[in-house]
Amino acid sequence: MAVKCLFKRLLPGILLGWSLWSSQVVQSQPAFPLPLALPESVSYDSAIPKPEEVIGHVVGTRHTAPHQIVAYFQAVAAASDRVLVEEHGRTYEGRPLIHAIVSAPENLMRLEEIRRANLRLSDDPASVSDAELARMPAVAYLGYSIHGNEASGSEASLLTLYYLAAARGPEIDSLLAQAVLIIDPMFNPDGRDRFVDWANRNRGRVPVADPQDREHLEPWPGGRTNHYWFDLNRDWLTGQHPESQGRLRLFHHWRPQLLTDHHEMGSESTFFFMPGVPSRTHPLTPARNQELTAAIARYHAEALNRIGSLYYSEEGYDDFYYGKGSTYPDANGAVGILFEQASSRALLRETRDGVLSYAFTIRNQFATSLSTLRALRALRLELLRYQRDFYREAEAIARRLPVKAYLIALEPGRTRAQMLAEVLRRHRIRVYTLARDVTVNGKTFRAGQAYVVPTQQPQVRMLQALMERRTTFEDSLFYDVSAWTLPLAYDVVWAEWRRDPSELLGTPVDSVRLDGGELVGGHSDYAYLMTWDRFYAPAALYRLQQAGVRARVLTEAVTLPVAGSRRTFPPGTVLIPVVQRDGKGPASDSLQALLRALADTYHVRFFAVQTGLTEQGPDLGTRDYGQVLEQPRVALLTGEGTRAYNAGEVWHLLSERMQMPVSLLDVDNVVWADLSRYNRLVLAGGSYSALPAEKIKNWVRQGGVLIALTDAVDWVVAQGLVSLKVRPFNLDSLLRPYPYGQLERARGAQVIGGAILEARLDTTHPLAFGLGATLPVFRTEETFYEPSETPGANVATYTEQPLRSGYLSAARQKQAPGAAAVVAQRYGRGRIILIMDNPNFRAFWVGSSRLFLNAICFGDAF
Repeated sequence: MAVKCLFKRLLPGILLGWSLWSSQVVQSQPAFPLPLALPESVSYDSAIPKPEEVIGHVVGTRHTAPHQIVAYFQAVAAASDRVLVEEHGRTYEGRPLIHAIVSAPENLMRLEEIRRANLRLSDDPASVSDAELARMPAVAYLGYSIHGNEASGSEASLLTLYYLAAARGPEIDSLLAQAVLIIDPMFNPDGRDRFVDWANRNRGRVPVADPQDREHLEPWPGGRTNHYWFDLNRDWLTGQHPESQGRLRLFHHWRPQLLTDHHEMGSESTFFFMPGVPSRTHPLTPARNQELTAAIARYHAEALNRIGSLYYSEEGYDDFYYGKGSTYPDANGAVGILFEQASSRALLRETRDGVLSYAFTIRNQFATSLSTLRALRALRLELLRYQRDFYREAEAIARRLPVKAYLIALEPGRTRAQMLAEVLRRHRIRVYTLARDVTVNGKTFRAGQAYVVPTQQPQVRMLQALMERRTTFEDSLFYDVSAWTLPLAYDVVWAEWRRDPSELLGTPVDSVRLDGGELVGGHSDYAYLMTWDRFYAPAALYRLQQAGVRARVLTEAVTLPVAGSRRTFPPGTVLIPVVQRDGKGPASDSLQALLRALADTYHVRFFAVQTGLTEQGPDLGTRDYGQVLEQPRVALLTGEGTRAYNAGEVWHLLSERMQMPVSLLDVDNVVWADLSRYNRLVLAGGSYSALPAEKIKNWVRQGGVLIALTDAVDWVVAQGLVSLKVRPFNLDSLLRPYPYGQLERARGAQVIGGAILEARLDTTHPLAFGLGATLPVFRTEETFYEPSETPGANVATYTEQPLRSGYLSAARQKQAPGAAAVVAQRYGRGRIILIMDNPNFRAFWVGSSRLFLNAICFGDAF
C-alpha cells in the first residue's frame, strides 16, 4: 500500500540505531527488521520536513519532548496546505494543548462550512438525507498518549502527520477529500514531560534493556498523570481539569464520527484493540456501535497480520464507563477505539518473549493509526449514517422514558448545583431555569432558584448516563467504576419529573456563572456571621485567618436580628468578631471591604450583626464558642508507597480550589522532618510502612490533627491510635463452590470497584456541620469496620440499605449496613479523623469533599 513508503523514508535511522544497540547490548537479539513491503508507486513531498529534521533525532531513537512535538506540528503546518495547527487549551504548567486539522486543501478553504454541515447530524438529523451523507466528509479525532509515560502513541502521531502531509498519490488524495482529521498528539503534555525528562536523563549512549535499570524505574508519582496526579483518561465525563475542558470543547466543536485513543499496557502483553468484553458494554450504547467497532477492528487485524504483530480484542478492557476516551464517544453518536500496546517504557526492555524496542511499539501504534484511516475511508458512509441515526432516535428514546425532566435546586448548595450544571453544559446538555414553583416527593423547587433538565433533547443518552442510578448489571466485573451518578456526587437536592415539563422551562442556561455571594446588613462594629453552606466557605475562612481574624464556629443554632429581621443561623456558622482581642487584624472598614471581596470571589454569604445578645440559643460570647479556629497548616504525605491519585485529589482540592498552601511531605522524609510546622497531617491512601509510628503518635498527642482516608485508615488502626474491629468477611467460603476456571470471575465479583453508598451523619458533630442528615459517599475499599465504642466518635455510619448506585455483591450488601463511615476522637491533646471512603474522588465528588474540608477547618473544634 501507499502508506508503507513512509517507512522507506523514516525508518532507516531507527533500524541503524537499533542494529548498533543490539550488537552492543543484547548480542543474541537481531535487529528488528520492521518487515514491510514497500511499493514504488508513492512519492513524498520533499518540502514537508521529516520529523528528524525538526526534533533532531529519528523517531524511536529517543523519547520526544512535548516542546519538540509542538515544534514539529507547527513546522508541518507552515510547509503544507493540508494542515492547520491550533491550540485548544493550556495545562496547569502552562504547556500548549495543540491539534492539527488535516484535510484536502479545498476542504480547508471551506472548513467552517464542512463543520456546520457535520453538526447537523446531531442538531437537526432529520434534515440530512442519504444523498447528502454521500457527499459529506467524515470527521475523525486521532488522540495519543493521555497517560504521559505511555509514550509511543505521541511518537506515532509525528509519523502519521508526516504521512498525511507529505504522501502523494490517488489514495491519499481520496482519503483527504473524504475526511477531516483532527490529530491530538499528546493529551497530557505535563505528564509526558515528566516521563520523557526522566527517560532521557537516565540513559547512556548505549540503551539498557535490563528492567531493573534506573531508566525503567521512573520515580513516584511517575509520568502517567497530569500536574496534580490525576488520570486524565478518567476525566472525560466530568471535565475537571484544563486538559479535559479543552479537549471536550474541541470534541463538541467538531463532533467526530470516530475517535481513537492510543495507550500502552504491561510489557509482557501484545497489542489490544476494541471491541472489548461484549458483556461489559454500557446498556445505553446502541448495538450498532459495537458492530461498527468490530468492522473497524478487521482493518487493524489486517494491518497487524501484515507486519506479524500479535494482538487480541474482546477481553480485558470494556466499554462501560463513559468517562474514558475510548468510551466517551459511544454516548455521543461516535465510535471510540482503544489501542493498548505492550510498553517498552525505555528504548529497550527485556521480556519473556525477547527484547522489546521503543521502535517496535511505535511501529504498531503507527500501523493502527493508518489502518484507522483506511477504515474511516471505507466505512465513511456507515459512520456518518450511524451518527445521524443515533440522534434521530433521541426523540423516541425520550418519549419512552418515564422521567421527562430532572429538577435541581439551587438552595441549599447553590455553588455545587451550579458546578453540576457546568458539567452538563460541557456535554451540550440543555439546561433551563425553572419557570414556576413545583413540589415533588415533598421537595419544593422555587422558580428562578432551580434548574430544569428535560430528557427530550439530542443528548438524552448522555443525560441518562450522568443522572441515572443503576444497581443491576449484566456483568459483575468492571474495568473502571460502576457508578458516577452526578447529583449524588454533588449532593444536590434533585428530583425526577414524570410529566410533560414544557410549562416548567424558563430561560435557557447557555453558560454558568458561580454567584450568590453577598454581605447582608451592611456595616457592623461588632461581628459578622458567615454561613457554612457554600462550597468555597473554607477558602473564605482561610483568607480571613490570613488577614489576622480570629474566627470561631457556632456549635448550636442561634437566632438574632439581622438587617431588621430575625434570622436563625445553624451550627457551623463562622463567627467573625470585628474587634480582635490582641488588637491585630483589619480595622472595621477594612474588614467590611475584605468581606465584600470574599463574597464576590468565593460566593459565600456574610451577615452583619450589631449585638451578641441572641433571641434563641447561646449568646455569641458564650464560653462554648471560646475556642478560636486554628488556621490550617497542612502537610500531605506523598512519595513511594502512597497512592498518587488520592494524594493528588487532596492537593488539587486544597491548593487549586481552596487556595490553601499544602506541604508535600514524602513519607521517607518524615523521620527527620520538623512536624511542629504543621497542625494537620493527611494520609490520603496507600502504604505507610516507612512512616515512623511513634513520631506520629507524639505529634498527635501534642495537639496535631491526623486525617486518614481510604486504606490509610488500616495503618492508623494497626498502629493502635484508634481501636476499631474489622467486620468479618470470609472470601474463601464464597469461592469454595467454584471450579478453578471460574475462580477469577468469582473473586472479581466481590471487588468493590467504585459504588455509591449512603452514610447517616451525626449532625451535632463539627465534622458534619453544613451537611445534611445523610451523605452519598464513594466506596472503593473492601474493609468494613464496626462502629467505634468510644462515645461520640461515630460521625457517620452506613444506613440500613446503603447502596444508592453501582455494583455491590450480595455478600457485601450484607456487610455494609451500620458499619463505620467516619470516626473521629481525641488522642492526647490532638485528634484523629478516619474517613473510610474517598471523599475527594476524581475532583468531582464535591458533596463529600465538604466532609474532608470540615476535617481540615474544624479538626480541632471537637
